[in-house]
Amino acid sequence: MIDIDQWTEIFGTLRRNALRTTLTAVGVFWGVLMLIVMVGFGNGLEGGIRRDMAGLATKSLFVWGWRTSLPYKGMRPGKFVRLTRADASALEANIPEIDAVAPRASLGNRGAGALVTRGEKTGSFSVFGDVPAFIRIQPQTMIAGRFLNALDMEHRRKVAVIGNQVADVLFPHDPDPTGETIRIKGVDFMVVGVFRTKAEGDRGDRIANTIHTPLSTFQQTLRKEPWVNTFAVLVRDDGDASAVERRIHDELARLHRFSPEDKEAVESWNAEAEFKKIAGLFIGISLLIWIVGSVTLLAGIIGVSNIMMISVRERTREIGVRRAIGATPGTIIGMILKESTVLTAAAGYLGLAAGVGVLELIGRVMKSSEGGGPSLFDPPRADFGVAMAATAVVVLGGAIAGFFPAWNAVRIRLVVALRDE
Repeated sequence: MIDIDQWTEIFGTLRRNALRTTLTAVGVFWGVLMLIVMVGFGNGLEGGIRRDMAGLATKSLFVWGWRTSLPYKGMRPGKFVRLTRADASALEANIPEIDAVAPRASLGNRGAGALVTRGEKTGSFSVFGDVPAFIRIQPQTMIAGRFLNALDMEHRRKVAVIGNQVADVLFPHDPDPTGETIRIKGVDFMVVGVFRTKAEGDRGDRIANTIHTPLSTFQQTLRKEPWVNTFAVLVRDDGDASAVERRIHDELARLHRFSPEDKEAVESWNAEAEFKKIAGLFIGISLLIWIVGSVTLLAGIIGVSNIMMISVRERTREIGVRRAIGATPGTIIGMILKESTVLTAAAGYLGLAAGVGVLELIGRVMKSSEGGGPSLFDPPRADFGVAMAATAVVVLGGAIAGFFPAWNAVRIRLVVALRDE
């Protein structure tokens, strides 16, 4: 049964000491608010980075040639290392941990824009010569048609697979432009597919503005050179990408006759290593958030305990009178525990509501200002599990904070309590 008189007395006590009650509640309120907001921003940062890295195989590498920096077997430093399709075949044959190698060539420096036309429509897009295996390393969602295939490579077909933003510019009123023709450097290519990338942000925009052509056709018609710009490498699931990265460097050093110790001759980017760094960053951020949030909550709960000690000290005579007229120690402890629990629960709930409200407001502001494209941060979002856990910890902490002052109160000798002024 609910004791209405006792609850009325508890709220009356809290109301009579309004300043003390407010100061105590502010500490708990602020602790919960800060924890919810920090976790929300941590979730927003994690979501933004994962969104930007989406659409990329975890066990992948990107390798490109550069200049040698060390002399080797009579050759001076400064020689360009130019990768070829034969190098890609050698890597696949000699390194068993490699699942696929996709050599890539581009118009311009690393995919710089090239003018592409379709009738009166013109746009600047990244044009690449690719092989069918590339879609395994950078997965795309085909929204029309297909990706490049082996027959395109074998017969040097003049076909192209375009990103959805390319389609929006060149075919603004055509939901399925497959079968239509675009012109690249005066050469007509038939569109056989349209894709949408899983990546977002700046990287997603770059990929969505990309045109893929068969590498064999590209090297015959668009850039008549035998070398390629980059190797996209897919490592087997049971392989170590970092070990494969070192093996690739050593194999290319053998093929192109530069020193195996020359770290500048061939450069690379390891997606698996980057994913591990990001995972470590998220763990560190989460740990920092929980440490700061827990300390803030603990400070609030300690504040509750201190205030309850002061409250019990001021009410020593009252407690003595209660005991003299028959109140049991359990009754007195329960009364003080209820006071501290009600105070912390109410302050914690208000902090929770305020934290969710702040995150919702910031999220709406971020969404309304995304005219320039997605940012590194996703809108911060509250974690329901964290919110419930924080509230439970606050309520439990309030009960513990009130227990020790209550226990000290019932241990005071009755005569001493009655004499207290």
